[in-house]
Amino acid sequence: MSTQAAATASNGSNGQLLRNRFFQTVLFSNVLLQIGIWVRNLALMLYVTDKTGDDPVSVSLIYVVEFAPIFVFSFIGGTFADRWRPKNTMIWCDILSAVSVFVVLLTIMFETWEAVYFATFVSAILSQFSQPSVMKLFKQHIPAEQLQSAMAIFQTLIAIFMVLGPSLGVIVYNNFGIDVSIAVMGVAFLLSALVLVRLPKDAPVEKAAAQERHLRREIAEGFRYVWRSPVLRTLCGVFALAGLAVGVMQTLGLFIVTERLGKPKEFLQFMLMINGIAMLIGGASVMLVAKKLSPQKMLAIGMLACALCAVGIGYSTNVTVTLVLQFINGLFFPIIQVAISTMMLQWSEESIVGRVNGVLSPMFVGMMLVTMATAGPIKTVMPLVTLYIIAGGLMFLGMLLLLPIFKYKAPEQANKQPSPSGIGAH
Repeated sequence: MSTQAAATASNGSNGQLLRNRFFQTVLFSNVLLQIGIWVRNLALMLYVTDKTGDDPVSVSLIYVVEFAPIFVFSFIGGTFADRWRPKNTMIWCDILSAVSVFVVLLTIMFETWEAVYFATFVSAILSQFSQPSVMKLFKQHIPAEQLQSAMAIFQTLIAIFMVLGPSLGVIVYNNFGIDVSIAVMGVAFLLSALVLVRLPKDAPVEKAAAQERHLRREIAEGFRYVWRSPVLRTLCGVFALAGLAVGVMQTLGLFIVTERLGKPKEFLQFMLMINGIAMLIGGASVMLVAKKLSPQKMLAIGMLACALCAVGIGYSTNVTVTLVLQFINGLFFPIIQVAISTMMLQWSEESIVGRVNGVLSPMFVGMMLVTMATAGPIKTVMPLVTLYIIAGGLMFLGMLLLLPIFKYKAPEQANKQPSPSGIGAH
């Protein structure tokens, strides 16, 4: 097939994907959720800093209540996502998030500002039930050959909000205050639930089978399923190594600005903006790459690029060089995200997608939190450059882990038979 013909086929496939009613609905719902999440993240952080006089412990507590539920509820949420009807689960999670937000609004009116942590905590818990349900529906309604393109479009959307989201949250809070900010969050979650009503009706759950299931047994089954699959087992290790590396870079990015570049701390926002713009471009470009490379190779390329960029950023004392490396790092990050999501879906049976997600996700976040908690103290006894070299080395090890699984083909691709009605048609 010529390059022009391949491009035409790719455009046709993407056009067909965008006409998929399920995909349209989930995409629009995600736009509303991103608005609510970014207003929540920035408005609550600014509100807490105003109330506590920039107390770093109070601000860090926001991140603790956002990430901590992942450890406790990810396995449980993934298991129940496989049990429950995914459409209903997603709608109820959005409704309950909205309710929790409006409860917080009421408490703030009575000067109980600490309740803002409650909104973040509840939303983080509910996302552990909602996210696996989304993955389960992707498995049901998106043809196997379109999964990477679908993930790329979602990654592009997330990148757009990484660029625009912080400004949106700051503008809403600075102009309208915390009350309106919280109201915007609640309305965004409610509208998302309303949009999700358009999703195709859930398949009926077999009651007899559901009654015989045991929560602890199902969680264990998820771990066994991941361990038996050489691809998912490898992905687990890659997740852990990537989480360790990202935790170091996220925590110490401010010191790159102040110590290596000699700039004021406010310069960090420009590095983050450059990273967000690069992610936007990378998310849009990955749709073209996805048609030519397997997700394993995409992930390996992304890990190698991020490893080299980490070492370069650690060594660099030149502003231009650091910004270029930050841009390249952001350009390849969507490739990593898309490849991981695609592999998780392609190598998981529909009935266990939620539990696989529940096993793999905490590996990344858990390891990231470990290095986020320890990178600061370690920096007092180890040079910043050395820490960034270690982060790059962890990414490089993750890339090496992937080499043995290059030979594997996704089950849907290896065993795919022609279907007169089309795969996943709804």
